[in-house]
Amino acid sequence: MAQSGKPSQGSVTLKSLKRVFSLKKTRGCEAEETDDMASNTSPTSPDTQKSPSTENGFKLANIRRRLEKTSIYELFTSKEDAETSNKCDFTCNSLPSTPLSVMEINNLIETKDLKEAYLNILALQNEVQCEQKEASSVKLDKKKTDLNLLYNNLKNKLTEIVCQSCSKPSCDKELTVLVAGIIEDKEKREGNVDGLEGWRDVWQIAIQKGVKETLGKMNSTEQKVSCMKEHLELLGKNIVELLRMVKEEILNLYPPSFPVFRTYASSCHEFVGEHLKMLLGRITELKDYNAMLDFVLNCYHSEMILGSPSLQPEMKEPKSFTLSVDLLEQIKKAYCNCLQETVHAFLGNIIKAEQEEVWKKKVTPKRTEDGLFIISEVNTVVFELIRKYSDDCANIDENLEKMAIGKCMETLRQFPKRFVEEFSKQCQPLLNSDLLDCCLWAEYHIAYINSFSSLKENIEGYKNKCREQVEELVSELDGLTDCLRQALLKQFMVEIEPYLFDLMTRNWLNTDNDFNELVNRIETFSGYKKLMRKIPAQSFANDVHYYVVKKYISELLKNKYSCKGKKNEMAAAKINEQWTELKKLFCDMGSSLDWLHSLGYKISEIIEQEDEKNMKKVLTALVENYPDISKKQLSAILYFRNSGFKFERSPAIQYFTELKQKIDKEKTGKNQESHTFFSDIK
Repeated sequence: MAQSGKPSQGSVTLKSLKRVFSLKKTRGCEAEETDDMASNTSPTSPDTQKSPSTENGFKLANIRRRLEKTSIYELFTSKEDAETSNKCDFTCNSLPSTPLSVMEINNLIETKDLKEAYLNILALQNEVQCEQKEASSVKLDKKKTDLNLLYNNLKNKLTEIVCQSCSKPSCDKELTVLVAGIIEDKEKREGNVDGLEGWRDVWQIAIQKGVKETLGKMNSTEQKVSCMKEHLELLGKNIVELLRMVKEEILNLYPPSFPVFRTYASSCHEFVGEHLKMLLGRITELKDYNAMLDFVLNCYHSEMILGSPSLQPEMKEPKSFTLSVDLLEQIKKAYCNCLQETVHAFLGNIIKAEQEEVWKKKVTPKRTEDGLFIISEVNTVVFELIRKYSDDCANIDENLEKMAIGKCMETLRQFPKRFVEEFSKQCQPLLNSDLLDCCLWAEYHIAYINSFSSLKENIEGYKNKCREQVEELVSELDGLTDCLRQALLKQFMVEIEPYLFDLMTRNWLNTDNDFNELVNRIETFSGYKKLMRKIPAQSFANDVHYYVVKKYISELLKNKYSCKGKKNEMAAAKINEQWTELKKLFCDMGSSLDWLHSLGYKISEIIEQEDEKNMKKVLTALVENYPDISKKQLSAILYFRNSGFKFERSPAIQYFTELKQKIDKEKTGKNQESHTFFSDIK
């Protein structure tokens, strides 16, 4: 075959081809011959050059024409190194002596005959560089414009190919190899041309565009996905699928100098940031914010997405792709605003539900399972709401949980005041109705006292998460329960007021009617107290106890009646008897104000004394236990005992003055604390 014909295409090895193409045309149309070349043709005509290695004198042009029909991928890679070598060495190719026209080159670009187009552009660039040495001309300026235009068109075509490789890598492998070769060759030759952006930048921008378009299409099912959680899961799967494809099909198409995987991963990361911003402007529900925060804080860098085992070892540091702090803060801020609005609206609905389903319908409050306490479901509903949002955030991030709890507490601070105002307005008419409605009014108060006391206990469990906000809310809840308790106490005061006026009068001395009515009211409200939980019940019992004792004693100090003769003994006995009954009532009620028990008995002893000189012992006990009693108040007690009492010459007042001075001095020296009572009586 060597004697009669051309060598077969398959016999031309890669090594011989590289020797053939080591012959290269220079800029000034100068020809360069190799050491072994034996030819009489013109050096400016590459088609007439003969290879010294072909005995039959085959022209280089024939070989070149056949090889130009071979793809760039086949030309520079054999079967053995196709998987490992993707380098297109354009420096080894001979440039055409005369470049094609601009239109022809542009057609080559459009038809993706990039190798031929690129070689012709290089040839045109050589001409421009040669002509720059001469005087400037209109023709040269036009060539420069044409060159820039062709480079821009080439860059656009390269961008198109790189973009398409994201979604159709199997169809563009050879073109992708060629694109990489052109970029690498261009960087080696000249880098930046005439101030245009770098070729590597064009490549990176093309990948960014391709990734954006590809992920955008892959997530085009957005309209069908109503749940943000599912949408973001789909986004994560699409990112993994794209990067795995890059790893398996695209990565080996580029020379090692190209940071292929990192560039694609960075482009995916950039898309995620932009996509989340877009989604953030659309979502309005807490569950969607939760899903987005979970995606950002947990899923994104986990094995579900960037940390996927299928992306290793190329994805060396998934957490290096960190979403901006500003974006995370925007999501958290939007979440907090939504949480605040949601909780505020929910609390408003609770009040509305109570109004429509309980107060207007006069529904009797429920009792606990053991039947001991009256309850409302308000505290359960409110606490379940807080716990739900707390748990949702705790599953995502501890700091997010603290933030959510704090925001709930801040929003709840306004609730007690709103609730009491509406409750008072809606339930006040019950007091102007029959006895059953009055009882229902009291039961509602007790039910809400119990409810908000329980809510306070539950809320205090979050103190380690956000102490300041919890303490502020607890203070508001204390104010609410105090307000409800004071409303009950005020109603108690209203009910006993008619039976206080005749205390410590002649009528009181002769009949027990008013006192018995007072006892009945105390027993009624003692029954209310038994329906309360322990802590508010204790406070309520103390409030009632203190108020009754104060009113009872204050009636005695009003100087509206004075006993004479044996009436002293009758009044003292009556006070002693009634005080004993009151003491028993308040002990049964659960009052802890034991220090009030002796007061009535001490006053009873003073009243029953026939001679003031015999009062020293009882006065000492009275002043020691109630050091805030004044001379005027003691004088009122002595006046009740005997209308003939003379203040100026009273041994009791004289002893009292000396005793007060002594006790006050001892108290100052020892810095002792004592109860106040008489100073509360006006």
